[in-house]
Amino acid sequence: MKRIAILSAVLLALPALADNGHAHGSRIQGHLLGYNEVPAVSSTANGHFTGMLSDDGLSLSWVLQFSGLSSAVQQAHIHFAQRAVNGPIVVWLCGTTANPGPAGTQTCPQEGTITGIITAANVLASPASQQLAAGDFAELVAAMRSGVAYANVHTAISPGGEIRGQLSR
Repeated sequence: MKRIAILSAVLLALPALADNGHAHGSRIQGHLLGYNEVPAVSSTANGHFTGMLSDDGLSLSWVLQFSGLSSAVQQAHIHFAQRAVNGPIVVWLCGTTANPGPAGTQTCPQEGTITGIITAANVLASPASQQLAAGDFAELVAAMRSGVAYANVHTAISPGGEIRGQLSR
């Protein structure tokens, strides 16, 4: 009887452990399309973001692949906002000479694949009303898992973003 009670308690706790934004070894991904931008963009470009949370939960290794963009790439980021809403930049993925990003931000290619690692040092603060603090890596991961963060690639013709994808597990 005691074993059943312990097993029941463990089984009841599992969903909370998996959904608290701190579980390790998780994959985050999103498919980037012009129709996902706000406002929508009629673009044949596409891309894919994949991230893998480290075992210690302190970093996210990521890959961003994109191709077919209409004009020169300006920058790529992760933003904090739900679907169909534009949000602030919370992580720079790549920049250009005109839009370099924070120190250490890699240069965007016109197309192809870029990779990197996000840590607390890369997380920028959102506006105070959104309450995502600079350096709050755990909250960024929770936002991505909940589908309230997105990756996008900005171009000269579409400076607000040409392709976008909501991130989720």
